Amino acid sequence: MEKKTLDILVEVGALLKGHFLLSSGKHSGRYCQCAKLLMYPDKAEQVLEVVADKVKNLEFDLAVGPAMGGIVAAYELARQLKKPAIFTERVEGKMTFRRGFEILPGQRVLIVEDVVTTAKSSMEVAEVIKELGGEVVGIACIVDRSSGSTNYPIYSAVKLEIETYEKEECPLCREGLPCVKPGSRNII
Repeated sequence: MEKKTLDILVEVGALLKGHFLLSSGKHSGRYCQCAKLLMYPDKAEQVLEVVADKVKNLEFDLAVGPAMGGIVAAYELARQLKKPAIFTERVEGKMTFRRGFEILPGQRVLIVEDVVTTAKSSMEVAEVIKELGGEVVGIACIVDRSSGSTNYPIYSAVKLEIETYEKEECPLCREGLPCVKPGSRNII
C-alpha cells in the first residue's frame, strides 16, 4: 500500500525537492505538499482509505484536524468511517476550537493531519482536547515523517524519512539556495 500511496503522491506533484522552511522552523531539502493530493477528491479518497483501514477498529467518537492541513484529511477520513469531523485553528497564535465546535468530556478523539513531522500541531491540538475533557486516542495522517516524535500512536498511509536541519546547520543555506515556506503556520 505504501508504494501505491507514493505513486499517487508523485503523480499529483506532491513530493517536492528544493530548500524548504518547515512549520517547525527546521529546514529540509524535500517537502510533501499534501494540498496537491487533496485537490483531487478521488486520489485523496484512495490514499485515506489506507488510513481508514488502519483505524477502522479504533474506538473514537470524532476526528479533529488542525487548520490548515488537517481540515480536508479529517473530513475525508471521517466521511469514510461515518464519524463527525471538526477542526481547530489558531487565534493569536494559540490553537483553539471556534465556529461552535466543542469537545465533550470523555469524548474519544482521533487527531488527523496531512503530514506529521515534529507533531507540534498535533500536540497543540491534543492539549486543547485534554483541557476540554476529551481523550486523544491517536494521530492519523497521510504522511508520517515523525520518526517517533509523539507519545501517541500514528496511523499513516505512508512513512517518509526526509532529513531536516536546524537553520544554523542547514547545508542548503550554506550553498546559498533560496528557502521557501510552503506550510500554513506563520514563522517569525
